[in-house]
Amino acid sequence: MQSKSHQSCVTRLRKIEGQVRGIVRMIDEKRYCIDVLTQVHAIKAALAKVESEILKDHAENCVEEAIASGDAAEQRQKFAELVDVLGKYRS
Repeated sequence: MQSKSHQSCVTRLRKIEGQVRGIVRMIDEKRYCIDVLTQVHAIKAALAKVESEILKDHAENCVEEAIASGDAAEQRQKFAELVDVLGKYRS
């Protein structure tokens, strides 16, 4: 990952980590289920942003490098990886 994306993802993941600890506390305190579910949804949305940022970084760097390399085998491999991961996300 590129430095800017790396730092952004680490920052987001640390915030998510704190949110998860908060949910554990909420459950321990027997907080209202809907409030807990609201926080779970927020974490899922935050993870989706991290996932999107990593995918974007991969396309902008790894895939772009494969295209620029002129190596057809590497290009096919990176394309296949991208198609595979996008297929998993749609499921």
